[in-house]
Amino acid sequence: MKTFVPYVALCAFLLAGCAQPSYSQTTTGGEEFSAIVLPALPETLDFAGERVPLEYFDVREALQRELLVTSYMHSGTFRTLLNMKRYFRVIEPILAKNGIPDDFKYLCMAESALNPETVSPAGAAGLWQFMPKTGREYGLAVGPQVDERYDIERSTEAACSYLRDAYEKFGSWTLAAAAYNAGNAGVSRRMNIQGTESYYDTFLPQETMRYLYRILSLKTISGDPERYGYRLSEDDYYAPLDDYRTVEVGGAPIKWAEVAARYGTNYKMLRLLNPWMRDYVYDNKEGRILKVKVPGDAFRSAL
Repeated sequence: MKTFVPYVALCAFLLAGCAQPSYSQTTTGGEEFSAIVLPALPETLDFAGERVPLEYFDVREALQRELLVTSYMHSGTFRTLLNMKRYFRVIEPILAKNGIPDDFKYLCMAESALNPETVSPAGAAGLWQFMPKTGREYGLAVGPQVDERYDIERSTEAACSYLRDAYEKFGSWTLAAAAYNAGNAGVSRRMNIQGTESYYDTFLPQETMRYLYRILSLKTISGDPERYGYRLSEDDYYAPLDDYRTVEVGGAPIKWAEVAARYGTNYKMLRLLNPWMRDYVYDNKEGRILKVKVPGDAFRSAL
């Protein structure tokens, strides 16, 4: 469904709040307005230690396009930036442990806007947006009551395994990122047909051709938010959810509200720490012992 917004209202929305630095100007009629400005392109840029060839006009234009989209997405980009400290604190050490370059945390930003509850229209879920089949292939439990695609640690481990497999196939982290979007087979087939070896030389599906630049735009803006109009103090970022302890829960069925009450909390807080819980009850027919995070005494006030 298309929504048509009056031109003046659209301009007001684009220029509101945390937009790019703008300049007040005056029309011939005397009314003041703010100019929409192009986001600044970095002089040099790399992804996972691999140089981005900004000397190519098509690369510069593609990056500029995504910087424009991301910079002027306002509330969406702001919310993503606010979540960085909360989730990067979990993601970064897992990437490092698995030998995956730190820049892949920006791929996670591009996939889900750092919202662990994100579900795409196609059914991809969680921070790393695994489809059900791929999630199961990489060891995640995917079901209506427990779905580990929403488990931050487990899904990050699975993403590391996928990316490592892609890197071993292509020998390039840039192509591994592209494969995360289009699949290993999809990228490989198109490179073979075209006889190319580089992401920047390969014609890929439109979404995949924009994908890396979306990641790069988030890396660029995250590195210097104020330059792109987002004014954030250290206290503005959402605090990590690290006031918890891990307990083991078994039995059948497991009623999560009862588990929450047993540990002096409520289902809402338990669910916040364990987004892989997808129902109020887990049948647990397999007799699993689950590791569950329960909030500490100062969990809510500490934030």
